[in-house]
Order: sequence, then structure tokens, then C-alpha cells
Amino acid sequence: MGNFDVIVLGSGPGGYVAAIRASQLGFKTAIIEKESLGGVCLNWGCIPTKALLKSAQVFEYLKHAEDYGLKVDGADKDFGAVVKRSRNVADGMSKGVQFLMKKNKIEVINGAGKLKPGKKIAVTDADGKTTEYGADHIVIATGARSRELPSLPQDGKKIIGYRQAMILEKEPKKMLVVGSGAIGMEFAYFYNAMGTEVTVVEFLPNVVPVEDEEVSKQLERSFKKVGIKIMTSSEVTKVDTSGEGIKATVKTSKGEEVLEADIVLSAVGIKSNIENIGLEEVGIATDRDKIMVNDYYQTNIPGYYAIGDVTPGQALAHVASAEGILCLEKIKGLPVEPLDYGNIPGCTYCLPEVASVGLTEKQAKEKGYELKIGKFPFSANGKAQAAGTPDGFIKVIFDAKYGEWLGCHMVGVGVTDMIAEAVVARKLETTGHEILKSVHPHPTMSEAVMEAVADAYGEVIHL
Repeated sequence: MGNFDVIVLGSGPGGYVAAIRASQLGFKTAIIEKESLGGVCLNWGCIPTKALLKSAQVFEYLKHAEDYGLKVDGADKDFGAVVKRSRNVADGMSKGVQFLMKKNKIEVINGAGKLKPGKKIAVTDADGKTTEYGADHIVIATGARSRELPSLPQDGKKIIGYRQAMILEKEPKKMLVVGSGAIGMEFAYFYNAMGTEVTVVEFLPNVVPVEDEEVSKQLERSFKKVGIKIMTSSEVTKVDTSGEGIKATVKTSKGEEVLEADIVLSAVGIKSNIENIGLEEVGIATDRDKIMVNDYYQTNIPGYYAIGDVTPGQALAHVASAEGILCLEKIKGLPVEPLDYGNIPGCTYCLPEVASVGLTEKQAKEKGYELKIGKFPFSANGKAQAAGTPDGFIKVIFDAKYGEWLGCHMVGVGVTDMIAEAVVARKLETTGHEILKSVHPHPTMSEAVMEAVADAYGEVIHL
């Protein structure tokens, strides 16, 4: 039995980051992974989807080259090559994690891990051989997978999840996307840009339903403008896969409608991977499909911890990484503070992009704040106009009494790279007046942040 200070179960952005921080802190560390290093994020999520989306964006530029005074004859795409590039990017990132494991002297154990009492893990490799390892601290970071609805059982062919959506052998003529969260909207944009006829079905009244309503409405308008059909307040009740394609029965406020497509992408959220990892045997407490932890990711059983998608926080890669670092620093005895889950940025990488942090206008009003709200459209921003990307806006929400920056909501090109300004400012308890007096470079999209704040305080220049 190998003995370590720390063993991490799962090598996604929570697990591998936790392992690296453990090694940096002087712990003898091992990480267990049954598939590829980097987990879903690097291999089947964040990274390869962004590669697909970049191909779609470049193709869009080629198709609209004349808008920029350029001529490109016969712009076309090779769908297989687009998918292959995405996989190559993912493979490269996974190899990068392998390098980081070697650099930080972390032992990589390949196989399926199962928790045992007494701070042990049994690992079964591909040949069926089981080896037991022990550690003073065991961190569970097994992540999540695509959630299935009873009305949409995934067969991997006609009803698919995000994994299959990344590696389809041929581009479908028609696709039905069920769910309009980040995964659904990103794939809807990608396939529409490639030339697929896309319909998005969302159960709730707005697309990207966690976002501010004005952002949701803008994104819906932008999607409709490029030919994506949006059906909100609608539900797929059954899917007939007996024919060549699929026939989906959709319940709407106006009655039932039958939609035909080649394929259905189920993008209705994720399900935590907590089955068959030994939680019951060890006695680790769960609630529904989440492992219960305290502010420092300790479970109810001493020596066992959990981070990332298996815990109740937001299921985001950057959250998992932050939790992993915080968890290990607490184990080391460093002075740490609990993570502020109210200051976590959320990003959706379709076109236009969506990025936000903090309270929506509705949430802020429900909490009883008196508000100062500012908005600045990218149509009034010189850089956006020059780039030919004037769609969207930035919206800021301040507490009128104390000037606290309550929320920031963005929709437009490149906003996922701009949201960090609001995140850092809120962390530093920056007021609106301090943002106004911080000179922003011209011409940039980021000027719209300053202008939106100026609008909130009645000082906007370019509106």
C-alpha cells in the first residue's frame, strides 16, 4: 500500500489544481484518474468547445468579409477538420497537465478509485487489478456528467449529450437543442454558424435563465437575427426516434407542436459523479447528488474532503480550482477565508458572449436595495463599431446608499475577457466613483464599463 500525505480523486480543474497546490505546500501527493488528465473541462468541456467556437467565429468572418471591404471567394468549411482541430487542442492541454504533474512530482495513478474507511482508496486499473493506497488527506474531485431527462434518454446517436456534440462525424442539417444554459447556447451558436438549422427549446421564460433579464432578451434577439429559432416557456415531452431522424413533441403555451430534426442535443444541466466511489461505505454525508462540506470543504468524516461539481457551489471550472487551492491551504494551516460565492463570474462563450457577476437587477430589488443602474451600448463604442461588433451592452448595478457595486452584466463580443474588472473591483469593495476616476484606455471595449458606471451616476459622456 502506497502512503501519501494527500491523494486527490479526479484530475479535472479542481483535482489537478488541488494536487499542484498540495505539492507546492510540501505534501507528498498522488492523483487518481480513470480517463484523461484534465477531466471533462480540458478534454470534453471548456477547452475543446472554445476551439469549436473559434472555428465558427472565423467562418463567420469569412462569410461576412465584404462587410470589412474584403473579398473571399467560395468560403467553405470542412466539418471533420474543425472537429479534429478541437480534439488536437484538447489533447495538447491534457499533455500540458501531464507535464505539470511531473514538474510538481505528483504521482499519477491510472484507474477507477473507490473510497475506503481509514483514509484509504482502492484503485482498479484497466486490467482489473486493484491496489490500495492510503493518505492523511483524501480530496474528492470526481466532477459531473451530462444530466438526462426521463423524456430525453440519451442514446448517443439521435439524442446526444455534450460529448457526442463535440465529435459528430457529419454535420446535421437540423438540430434541436433542449436547454438554453451555457452549454446549450454555445452549441446552438456553433452549429448555426456551421450551417445547421437550429431550434432551442427552453422550459423557463428566458434563455440563459440565470442571467439578468435584459441580457437574456438581447441574446435572444441576436440569436433570432442569425436564424436560430427560440422557443421559451416550452418543454419537450417526448421524442420519437423510430424514423430516419427524430420527431419531438414540444408543449408550449399555445399547445403542442411537433418538430422534426436529425438530432437532439440534451443540454439540461449536469449530474454529479458521486455514485460507486465509496461514499456510503465511508459514511460521507450527501444531500441529493451533492457531498455536504463545510466552508473549507471538509466532509463529516475527518480526513475526507470534496471540491468542485460534487459540492453545492456553482458548477464552474474556476470555482473548482479556487476550492481546491483553498482546501489545501486550510489543511496546511494557512490563514484563509471562505470563498465568496456571491462574487463568482459566469461566462457563456457564444456570439455575442455573455458575462456577469453579482446580483441581477431583479435580485437586487428583491433584497430591498435602492439602486443606481447604468447601461452603455456597444453601438456607441468606437472600438466595437470599428470591429463591426456593435451588438450588446454593459449594465452595472450599484447600491444608491453606499455605492457598493452589486452586479455587472455584459453581452457582446469579448465580454468574457472584460468581466474580471468587475470581479476584482467588487473584491476590493470599489465604489462607482472610483471606477469613474480610473482612466480606461481608448479605443477599447472596456471603456463601456466606465461609461456604464457614468450612466448610473448621471455623468455619461457618449450617450
